[in-house]
Amino acid sequence: MKKFLSLLCLLSLLPWTLSGCAPQESGGQDQDGGLSLVATTYPVYLFTTAVTQGAEGVTVELLVNQQTSCLHDYTLTVTDMKRIEGADVILMSGAGLEDFMSDALATSDAAVIDCSQGVDLLPAQGHEGHDHEEEYDPHYWMCPDGARAMLDNIARELSALDPDNASVYEDNLAQAADQLPADPLDGSALPCPYLITFHNGFQYFAQAGGLTILKSIEEEEGSEASAADIREIVELIETYHIPAIFTEVNGSDATAQAIARETGVAVYTLDMVMSGDGTGLQPYLDAMQSNYDTIIQALGGE
Repeated sequence: MKKFLSLLCLLSLLPWTLSGCAPQESGGQDQDGGLSLVATTYPVYLFTTAVTQGAEGVTVELLVNQQTSCLHDYTLTVTDMKRIEGADVILMSGAGLEDFMSDALATSDAAVIDCSQGVDLLPAQGHEGHDHEEEYDPHYWMCPDGARAMLDNIARELSALDPDNASVYEDNLAQAADQLPADPLDGSALPCPYLITFHNGFQYFAQAGGLTILKSIEEEEGSEASAADIREIVELIETYHIPAIFTEVNGSDATAQAIARETGVAVYTLDMVMSGDGTGLQPYLDAMQSNYDTIIQALGGE
């Protein structure tokens, strides 16, 4: 473990990789000399456990696993802070998703891995009715290319921090990457390749599947869709002959159901994989396959 701590201090010269290398007086290093990882979000947790499967002495904890579609208003709990304090490495989605981590990271000695490194991020669509703004859409794992980039970043950074397990990380990366779908959807084959979504995190999903998002609204408590938004959605449904609109599994469906009653469209649910059970890549693959099947069913595909 002395060798590992020396490596952390050396790598701290790279500010984009580490936030510090001071030895932790309590909790940071496992009693048995293992490596303690904390993944901030469920997608990062699934991909991290996929990459670290079989790695000796490595443990992975999930920081946030709540049934929520938006983390902008999340506040760290006492339990969260203890997990962060005890971490050797913190893995984050990045791209502005975890603003709630800024103060905790400022006082943490853990290495930090930003899984969004090198991702071709899309501009944020905005959060109507909120007092926060994002420069980029942080939901890049919702397409195969983004998922591959996250896996690659995790494996590469962990291999540098923990070279004794590098071969395990690289082998797991190769296996996981092979399981990701190459061409998940073909929007051109659908009678209606248009989406109206009640969450603004489906840009990567739509782009990868050849779909066009006509309108997206992220509803949260106290920031429901406006009357103007509802009128616009109704007009889009009529203009483009849209058979279905889409909510997010952890989001509100009140406005969508009201629009459905007025227009006769069906309401379907898509999953951004922000919460769930299980480890490894399979829960992610299952959720995405369910999304693909839902789109085909809802928009008239075969």
